Amino acid sequence: MLSVALGTLRTRWTSFAASFVALALGVALIAVMGTALAATLDAPEQPPERFAVAPVVVQGARTLRVPTTHGVRTEPLARPRPVPARTVAALRRLGTVVGDRAFPVRVTGGPDGVVGHPWPTAAYAPYSLVTGCAPQADDEVVATAGWTRTGTRLRTARGTVRVVGTAAAAPPRGTRSGPDGPATTAPFETALFYTTHRAARLSPAGLQLVVEAGPEAVRRAVGHTDGVRVLTGDARRLADADPDRDAEALTALNALFGTAGGVSGFVSVFVVASTFAFAVAGRRRELGLLRTVGATPGQVRRLVLTEALLVGVLASAAGCALGAWGAPHLAGWVVDAGLAPGWFTVGGHAWPYHVAFWTGLTVACSGAATAAVRAGRVRPAQALREAAVDRGTLPWSRRLIGAALLLTAAVTLALTLLGDPGELLHRKSYTSRPMLLISAVAVVSPVLVRPLVRLLTALPARLPSATGMLVREGVAAGARRASSVVAPVLVTVALAGSLLGATGMLSASKTAELREHTADFVLTPAIASATDGFDAATLDRLRRVPGAVVSATAGTEVYVVEDGVAPIGSEARAADPAALAATVRLPVTAGRLSALDDDSIVVNEEWARHTVGQRVTVWRGDGTRRSLRIAAVLATGTGDNGAYVTRANAAGAPVDRVDVGVARGADAGTVARSLRTAAKASGARVRTRAQWVSAHAPGTTRTTRLGYALVLGIALLYTAVSLVGTLTMSTAARIHDLRTLRLTGATRAQLLRLTAAETLTLVATGTLLALATTAADLAGLHIALRLQSAPAPLAFPWTAMAATATTCALLATAAGLLPTALALHGRSGALGAR
Repeated sequence: MLSVALGTLRTRWTSFAASFVALALGVALIAVMGTALAATLDAPEQPPERFAVAPVVVQGARTLRVPTTHGVRTEPLARPRPVPARTVAALRRLGTVVGDRAFPVRVTGGPDGVVGHPWPTAAYAPYSLVTGCAPQADDEVVATAGWTRTGTRLRTARGTVRVVGTAAAAPPRGTRSGPDGPATTAPFETALFYTTHRAARLSPAGLQLVVEAGPEAVRRAVGHTDGVRVLTGDARRLADADPDRDAEALTALNALFGTAGGVSGFVSVFVVASTFAFAVAGRRRELGLLRTVGATPGQVRRLVLTEALLVGVLASAAGCALGAWGAPHLAGWVVDAGLAPGWFTVGGHAWPYHVAFWTGLTVACSGAATAAVRAGRVRPAQALREAAVDRGTLPWSRRLIGAALLLTAAVTLALTLLGDPGELLHRKSYTSRPMLLISAVAVVSPVLVRPLVRLLTALPARLPSATGMLVREGVAAGARRASSVVAPVLVTVALAGSLLGATGMLSASKTAELREHTADFVLTPAIASATDGFDAATLDRLRRVPGAVVSATAGTEVYVVEDGVAPIGSEARAADPAALAATVRLPVTAGRLSALDDDSIVVNEEWARHTVGQRVTVWRGDGTRRSLRIAAVLATGTGDNGAYVTRANAAGAPVDRVDVGVARGADAGTVARSLRTAAKASGARVRTRAQWVSAHAPGTTRTTRLGYALVLGIALLYTAVSLVGTLTMSTAARIHDLRTLRLTGATRAQLLRLTAAETLTLVATGTLLALATTAADLAGLHIALRLQSAPAPLAFPWTAMAATATTCALLATAAGLLPTALALHGRSGALGAR
C-alpha cells in the first residue's frame, strides 16, 4: 500500500500540490504564532536603574492584601501609602536615610515625560556630574545630559529654574572605557534634580527611601509593618518608575498573537481540511477503477489515508522549517512597528513546533478521513460513468454537524444574553463567537449554494445568451467544486465583517455614551499624575467664573470582594454630589446622585450588590476598609460607568478633572473665555464637549488594527491558496466539458467568459452567505448593547467587506482563468480536431 501511495503522489503531484502548500503554510503560521506567544509569557528580568547601587530600598504599602476563602489575595493600590513615621525613625537609627520622590515636571518647550527627583538620590543610580555643580538653592536644578545644558533657564509649571549642572548615569559594572572616552549608558529617564527641600515642597508624599545599612538590620527594624517592603539586589528594580512596563507590553502582544493565532488556526484548519476532502472527492473515478480491478473498500481507505499521512508529514516538516525562519522576522516587525520593547526576541521554546507539527498531521488525516470513508464506498460501476454530476453532496453526518453547530451558536448566544450580556462586549467573545457561526454555515453551505446560484442567475438565464443557463447548470453539476470555492470566500468576508463590525459598533456605542455623560466644558491639568492636579488657587478662580457650575473630581479606585474569591478593583471618582448632579448626565437607574455622602457610594449594575440602601464593604484607594451604603445605581453601559464617592473616601487623591456646566441664561462663549483666563496661569486645558469627545472617543488601537490586518491578511492568503488549488484541480477535471463546448461551436473567448462568470457567481454566493452570517453575529452584539443600556445601530463595515470581496473576486477570477487558458491553449489542436 505504501508503494502504491508513493506512486500516486509521484504521478498526481499536481493534485496534492494545493493540499501540501495549504498545510505547510498552516503549520508555519501555528509555529510562528506559537513561538511568538511563548515569548510573551514571561518578561525578562530587567536590572535596577535608579537604585542600581543603593544598599537597601524601603517602600511603603503598594499592595492591598485581602483574606478570602481561597487565601490571601492581592491587588495593586491606586494610592500607595508612605513608610510610617515610626518606621522611618527606627531606620534612621541604623544609618543614613534618603527619602525619594518622583513627580512630573512640565517644561515649556522641553521634552515630554520630564520627572523630578531630590538630588541626593542621584548617587544611587549612580549619576555623576558631567558639567557644573550640585543644586544649592530652590531655583537650581541638575538635568540629565542630552536635552539641555548648564546655564539654561527653564520655565516650568512650578516656576523658572536654572540648570547649574548636567549629569549622566554610569554604565553597569564591568563596562570598559572605549577608544573615544569613558563608557556611557543610554538614559532611562529625562529628569531634573532639585534640592531636598524644594523636592519635598513640590511632592510632599514620599513613598520610598534608601537606607544605608545592612539588609538584615533593616528587615528587623521594619518588622511586620503592614505592607512595607524591603528591596535588595535585583528586587530594587521594583522601586523604578513603572517596573511592570515590560510585562504590560507583553500583555498587549499576548493578546495580539493570541487573537491572530486563534483566527489563523481556525482558517488554516478549515481550508486544509476542505482542500484534502475536495482532492479526494475529485478522484472518484480513479478510486472506482481500483475497485473494478479488485481493490477492497478497506484497501481504498488505507490508500487515501496513507497518501494524506505522507503529505501531512512532508508538509508539516516543511511548515516547521518555514516557521523557524519566519518567527524572528515577525519579532523584528513588531519591534520596528513599536508594538514590542526593543529587547523582544523569540526562540528557545520547542513546544510550539511540536504543537504545529502534530496539529498539521492531525488536520491532514482528519480532512482525508471522511473522504476516505466515502471513497471506500465507491462502487466499481462508478468508474464507467460518463457524467460527473454530484449526488448526495451533503451526507446526514454533515447535516447533523451543521445543525449542532447552529444550535450551539444560538443556545450559547441566548444564554449569554439572558445571563450576562456584557460578556459579548469583551474582545475574546466577539473574536471567537463568529468562528462558531461561520463554521456552521460553511458546513451546510453545499445545500445553500444551489438555491442561491439559481437566484443570482435567474435573470441571466432568461437572456438570449446561454451563459446564465450554463453557469446555473454547471454549478448544479459540480456542487462540490462550487462549495469549495464558496467556503473560503465565506470565511474571509465574514471574518472581516464580524471583527471590524463588532469593533465599529462598540466604538460607536462608547462614543455616544461619552457624549451623553460629558459636561459642557472639561478642564484637565497640564500634567495629570498620581501626585499632581489642580491647585486650590486655580479651583477657586474657576468657581468664581460667572455663569459656570463647577464640579471638581479626583480619580481613585475602590476594591470589593465578590463571592469571597478575590478583590476586584473598580475605577471611581471623588466628587461633590450636588455639583456632580448639576454638571453631568449619568445613567442613573435607581436612587439619586444628590444622596451621595461620606457614608455612601454610587455603583453600577455590574456590582454583585447594587440595590439602593444596601451596604457594601469596600477598600478605598489607600487600602483602608469601609462599609458604605449604596446611594444610587448606574447602568452598566459599555463598562466605563465607574463608581462615585465623596472626597472623604479618596484621601490624598488630587483633583485631575473639572466638569463645568453653563448655568441657565449664561452665554457659553463668555463662560468659555472666562474659564480659559482663569486656568491660564496653571496651564490647564479647557475643552468643549465636542472637543473632549473627539479627543477621547474610543477607536481601535494601533495594536488592534495591525492585529486585524494580520488576521485578514492570513485569511486572504489562505483564500488564494484554496481558490488556486480548487480551481486548478477542477479545471483539469473539466477538460471533457470544455472539449464538448468547443465541438458545439464555442470559441476560446466564450469559454473564458463562461469560466469568469461562473467563478464570479460563486464569489457572489459566498459573499451573500458572509453577509447573512455577519448580520446574525452583529445582531447578537446589538441586542447585548441594548440590554446594557448602551444601544448602537446595527452597522456593517461595508468598505472593508467590499474590499475583501473584491480581492476574493480578483483572486478567484485569476485562479480560474489562468488554468483554463493554459488548458485551452495546450489542447487547442485536439479540441478542434474532434
